[in-house]
Amino acid sequence: MADMASFREAVTAWVAGGPGDLARDLAAQLPVRAAVLLEGPSDAAAINALAAGRGRDLAAEGVCVLPMGGAMNVGRYARLLGPPGLGLRLTGLCDEAERRYYARALEHTQATQQAVQAPQQAVQSTQQTFFVCAADLEDELIRALGVTRVEELVRAEGDLRALQTFLRQPAQQDRTPQQQLRRFLGTKKGRKIRYGRLLIEALDPHHTPAPLDHLLISL
Repeated sequence: MADMASFREAVTAWVAGGPGDLARDLAAQLPVRAAVLLEGPSDAAAINALAAGRGRDLAAEGVCVLPMGGAMNVGRYARLLGPPGLGLRLTGLCDEAERRYYARALEHTQATQQAVQAPQQAVQSTQQTFFVCAADLEDELIRALGVTRVEELVRAEGDLRALQTFLRQPAQQDRTPQQQLRRFLGTKKGRKIRYGRLLIEALDPHHTPAPLDHLLISL
């Protein structure tokens, strides 16, 4: 049975150099209307958790949430899924440092491209819009929740000892508590994915970081 997970797998294989027939067929069967392009699985976990918390089933709405395995892959995904390929509406999140990759991808897939500094910050071209995180998604979530609340979540997850060991490292001494937590979340495989969901679930809905809030509203 066709489902969004099958489409996501077919797209990933297509981007890797495989045939695109299956992705095209599944896109038509489901049908898929939009693709949310994200750097990695932790971003996807956060977006799916945010949508679920607002009572939305993105897959049922024809929206595919796609972790790309790195920001530099956005060009390939945009070519295959955007106007030159399946013609899907493209959106997603990007880090400020990777803005240029997304702007270039949109420039190549649209006749007109511009970067805008709106309240939500976005890289935008016609109907394709990527919302920009100041540093990255984890940075946005830590700032929204506050260091104390994030430390409480770390304690509740049984990771306090690991955090304390991490904070004793010389390299962490000159960083702010927020920067330290952000680095900590990326020190163990799978931790960013787990905390991407947990930090979203801990948010007050009225304090959702603007890039995430506007992304979901736009879908």
